[in-house]
Amino acid sequence: MADTTRSGSTGRTGAERVKAAAALMGAWVALLWLLEAVDLVTGHALDAYGISPREAVELRDLVPAAFLHFGFGHVAANTVPLLVFGFLAALGGIRRFLAVAALIVVVDGLGVWLVSPAHSVTAGASGLIFGLFGYLLVRGFVDRKPIDIVVGLLIGAIWGSTVLLGVSPTQSGVSWQGHLFGLLAGVAAAFVFRRHRPRAAAPLTV
Repeated sequence: MADTTRSGSTGRTGAERVKAAAALMGAWVALLWLLEAVDLVTGHALDAYGISPREAVELRDLVPAAFLHFGFGHVAANTVPLLVFGFLAALGGIRRFLAVAALIVVVDGLGVWLVSPAHSVTAGASGLIFGLFGYLLVRGFVDRKPIDIVVGLLIGAIWGSTVLLGVSPTQSGVSWQGHLFGLLAGVAAAFVFRRHRPRAAAPLTV
């Protein structure tokens, strides 16, 4: 007699994943707008939490800087790409997304701290945005998931030229360092947090 064991799978349904991803990114973006409003009414007191390079005390600002902006126009410019990329990335699982985002924010912040011009102050979600772009671009190939490969190719076709411009050092007033390190961190995150496919269990025979 042959006895075959099969592991069951549990988790969110597709609709639940969509709702969770949408709720998370909606709350994330709302927080960015709220913080900018607080910055405005406090006379831009929060701008002090941006990253100034190569000052040891500034290492504490690596994470806060990713949530702060220099004006509502800055927040508005980051809102749509963050919503889109964040939503697509979070569909793969909230915990995985938060781990990916944390890695991008920290690595990007360290890169900015190390190589940004002296006396500059860097803040904004664009490093995370570029990181999520890089993550989505290669995630499907790393995980070997056809649907994610298609998503990566689509966002590459739509936003690829914008990303290339964003990492160019020719734009004044733009942290191309933050964009570049964010992009590299996102690509790295796809490998660090890749999904390992479970091996098919061999049938147990009795």
